[in-house]
Amino acid sequence: MADGRLQAPRGTFDVLPDEGGRRLRLAHLAEELLHGAGYGYFESPVIEDTELFARGVGEATDIVQKEMFTFEDKAGRSLTLRPENTAGVCRAYVEHGMHKQAQPVKLWYWGPFFRHEAPQAGRYRQFTQLGAEALGSDDPSLDAEVILLLDEFLARAGVREVRLRLSSLGTRDTRRAYLDELRAHLRSREHELSEEVRGRIEANPLRAFDSDHAGTQAVMTDAPRLLDKLEKDDAEHFAAVRALLDDAGLEYEVDTTLVRGLDYYTRTVFEFESDRLGAQRGVGGGGRYDGLVEELGGPPTPAIGWAAGVERILLAADAPEEPEDGAVFVAVAKPESGREAFRLVRELRRQGVRAELEQAGRSVKGQFKHADRIGARAVVIVGDGLEVKDMRSGEQRPAADAAEVVRLVGA
Repeated sequence: MADGRLQAPRGTFDVLPDEGGRRLRLAHLAEELLHGAGYGYFESPVIEDTELFARGVGEATDIVQKEMFTFEDKAGRSLTLRPENTAGVCRAYVEHGMHKQAQPVKLWYWGPFFRHEAPQAGRYRQFTQLGAEALGSDDPSLDAEVILLLDEFLARAGVREVRLRLSSLGTRDTRRAYLDELRAHLRSREHELSEEVRGRIEANPLRAFDSDHAGTQAVMTDAPRLLDKLEKDDAEHFAAVRALLDDAGLEYEVDTTLVRGLDYYTRTVFEFESDRLGAQRGVGGGGRYDGLVEELGGPPTPAIGWAAGVERILLAADAPEEPEDGAVFVAVAKPESGREAFRLVRELRRQGVRAELEQAGRSVKGQFKHADRIGARAVVIVGDGLEVKDMRSGEQRPAADAAEVVRLVGA
C-alpha cells in the first residue's frame, strides 16, 4: 500500500472474533454430527507431494492444470499446498495400512485448503473445508448415509433454499467407452464449441457439460448422457441409493449433466446447492471414488465422501437467531482491589462462568460503559466488598464471597 500499511494477500482473509464464533459453532456441530455417526477426526499435512494430486485428482483437471500452489523445496522436490483432501485421505489409508482395520474406515476433517482461482463471494484462494470420507465398502447404504449426513449438517447450520443434484458416472470402463462416444459428438460440431472446450476434447471432454459458452451449451443439449450408458450393476446400485434417499424423505433431482470436476469419481456423484449464493450455487458435494486407493498403490478399495466449503455455508446460512449469552465483567473500584478482582475472575472461569476483567485502567463509570459495550450480562464490582449488578434489570445486590457471586450470576 502507498501509505505503508500491509494487507492480507488477494484471495485470503482474516477471521475476526465475531465471525470466528460462527465458524467454531460449525466445527462443533460437525464434530457432534459426524462423531455420532462413527466418523473419526483426521488431519493430513497442508503440504503434499505434487505427484499425489497429479495422479489422484487427474492431470487434465482444472485443479492440477490451473489452480494449484506448487513450489520446490530446498532439495528440489515439487510440493503443493493441498487443493482438496480426498487424495490425501487415500494416501494416508495406504501409507498407514488402514485396509487392515475394520471396514469401512470412516473419517472427517476440517482445515485450510488452497486454490489459485479468481476470488468471488464465498470463494477464496485460501478457504476452509469440512469433509467426510468412508473407505472400504461399496454398499449403497454408505452412499445414502454420507448424502444424508451432509443434508442434515446443512440444515442444522441454517443453510436455506437448498436442493440436491444426483447422478451416477458408472465404472471407469463404462466411462471410457462413453467418453469415446462423447468425443465423437463434440468433434462433429467442433466449430460451435468454445476454444477451451475444443482444447479439452481429448483430455477431459466431460467438462463441456460445465461450460457457460452459449455455443457449447447448444452442442451439449443433445449430447449422449453417461447415465443412459450404465452397466446393470451400476444402474442397480444407483437405484438402491435413490430408494434409500426416498425412504428418508430427501428430495433430489437426477441431473444427467452432473459430472463433478475431478477424474477420480465413479458411480454416485452429488452436489448440494443454495439459491442464496447466486450463479455459483454449490455449498458441498462429492461422490464415489472406487479406484483411487488402488491408483495410489493400495488394494482395490471402494470409497465415497464429500467436502463442503465453510465460507460458502456461512454465506448461505441464516444468522444466529439469538446472540451468545454475555460475559460477566469484573470491575475494579479501587487500585488496591486489583489482586482480589484477579482471583475472582479466575474462580468464575473455573466454575464455568464466562468472565472478563478490567485491564485498561478505566474509571468505574468507564468500566460500566465498557461492560455495556461488550454486552455483559452482569458486572461484579470489587471494592470494599463485592456487589453484583444485573445489566438487564439494573438490580444491584451485595455478595459475601466468590461462591455467592457464582450463584447470583449463574454458570
